[in-house]
Amino acid sequence: MKSGCVSQQTKPRRSIKLPVLNNSPASESGIRKSRTSFWRAIALVTLQLLMIAHIIQWRFMGSTISPIEPSETMYTLQSGAINAGFIFFTLAILATLIFGRFVCGWGCHILALQDFCAWLLKKFGLTPKPFRSRLLVFVPLIAALYMFVWPTVSRYFAKPSNEPLFPQFTNHLITTEFWATFPPVWVAIPFLFVCGFMTVYFLGSKGFCTYGCPYGGFFSLADKVAPGKIRVTDACNECGHCTATCTSNVLVHAEVKQYGMVVDPGCMKCMDCISVCPNNALYFGFGKPTIAIGRNPSGNEGAASIKKNYSLTWPEEALAAVVFFVSFVAVWDVYQLIPMLMALGIAAVTTFLALRTLRLFRASDLSFYRWNLKSSGKIHKAGWIFLSFASLWIGVNTHSGWVRYHESGGAIAFESLQIPDELALARSNPEQWLSASDRANIAEGKKHFNDAVNFGLFTNSEALPKLAWFEYLSGNTERSVNLLGRAAEHQQGQAKALSLYYRGAILNRLGRYDEALTSLNQALSERPDLVLAREEKGESLWQLGRKEQAIAAWNDAVQSNAGLPLANNFLAGAAATMGKSADAATYEKQAEPSTPKDPYYEWMLGLRLQNLGMNDLAEKHFGRATQLNPAFHLRRNLAPKDRR
Repeated sequence: MKSGCVSQQTKPRRSIKLPVLNNSPASESGIRKSRTSFWRAIALVTLQLLMIAHIIQWRFMGSTISPIEPSETMYTLQSGAINAGFIFFTLAILATLIFGRFVCGWGCHILALQDFCAWLLKKFGLTPKPFRSRLLVFVPLIAALYMFVWPTVSRYFAKPSNEPLFPQFTNHLITTEFWATFPPVWVAIPFLFVCGFMTVYFLGSKGFCTYGCPYGGFFSLADKVAPGKIRVTDACNECGHCTATCTSNVLVHAEVKQYGMVVDPGCMKCMDCISVCPNNALYFGFGKPTIAIGRNPSGNEGAASIKKNYSLTWPEEALAAVVFFVSFVAVWDVYQLIPMLMALGIAAVTTFLALRTLRLFRASDLSFYRWNLKSSGKIHKAGWIFLSFASLWIGVNTHSGWVRYHESGGAIAFESLQIPDELALARSNPEQWLSASDRANIAEGKKHFNDAVNFGLFTNSEALPKLAWFEYLSGNTERSVNLLGRAAEHQQGQAKALSLYYRGAILNRLGRYDEALTSLNQALSERPDLVLAREEKGESLWQLGRKEQAIAAWNDAVQSNAGLPLANNFLAGAAATMGKSADAATYEKQAEPSTPKDPYYEWMLGLRLQNLGMNDLAEKHFGRATQLNPAFHLRRNLAPKDRR
């Protein structure tokens, strides 16, 4: 019968339901509720509770098992520290090589957060729509190679020929510094918000897994060789319930038809597709892995490969790659706060907003979720709200890039300084020791760091002490002291101890010994093993007339390291002033093997001893400096212009 000649007596065609891919609730779409989602939720909630219990146990007992976090593997590869994170990541990859990405679907706290955010959005009637990109899917693998392969590669090229490729492995399964490798809590909260809610809202229910998770980069590769797959029987009628239910954005119904199994490495084995199949046609089983299937596994000569609908055109893909890279570089480690994973999440969201903003201006019609942003060439209220948010987000990202540029410029100038710290701290004014390149680096570094500090939104606790050092070398000692004190207020542990030590050392040179002693005691309360602070503390006490306490401080330093040149010389000078020549000779002999045969170091020792009034021993070191380099001439206020 021809289509144009339908008889009035013809019986109406029976309605056929197409695969359900809309936003309707399960009860309305005819899809039965997943039976495994409840158990997976229980598993993920239990994981969160165990993580909280782990932190509480550390807080109460002071030591615990090192973080069971894959990122800890970086420290194993870099320094040989075998920790719980390295063991977990190794076992997880081995399990994925057999069973596929079960660890992601059932044992990841970030995935749990994403699923929770997607669930909340659906409660408000918003089903996250997947953002599909051809190029950005390679970001997790690139990030994984940087985190877990690059440390070994760089070590291979940088190590001396007689050193082994891998560092000596040590046991770090138990730690007292559980949070040392994590960002502070006030950074961790926005990190979870960005990598949880923001990526889900803009990129889809597994947005961070798809475009930001470096661990997923390795899990995806392992999944390709895993024999464990979601497979199909002949009972499948291609109803599409599996695809509609999948939160990993996998085209399940198409893949099982084409390949007889799910081959997408993004499948995280949530098992929802198996649970909702009305014919029980899907199951988890073992067989050929993804890499073993041919180009035409269906056996049909005319069978075509699965075509995916991507969110971007190829020119947009290229632009997206550039935007992602620039955004990532702009925010990673800015203010010494943004960790790598958070930077990846921010870059992914920035890329989406930038590309969608471009389309908002170029397209005649555009929508986002249920909101009509633009129609017939006119931008609606929702469109202006979206544009305002995108402009704010991209603007903050751009500002972060500007700050990061100045932080990097200042750091490069700082690393290029040639003047040794010991020589610079020998007197309150180190100007005479500065080379032409040092002066140029100081000027450049001060400019960069001042711009970063004065116009930044947050305090960079690492930039402040570097700026303070530039100020000290420039002769601005008072500002240097203030900056170091400000830096210490934002630091913890060793970083705080070092800022307080340098502050105390500068105060000693300025003759403000009481303030110096306070700062040095604070440094030692943070790091009792900081020998430099003990040496400086002894100098403060000596200048205050508390000579017995000064000698005790220097002895404490020597007990931790018997060969310390400076502390031993201080003890030798102190013994000489008290008429104990034999003790003085012993201390000098003890210092001799570890004293560098360098005229500048000898000159520094002479200046430090001279500051304490230990003039006879100071003259001896000035003489050694002259023997090593006749240009010194024992002139106290002059030095060669070229330290090289």
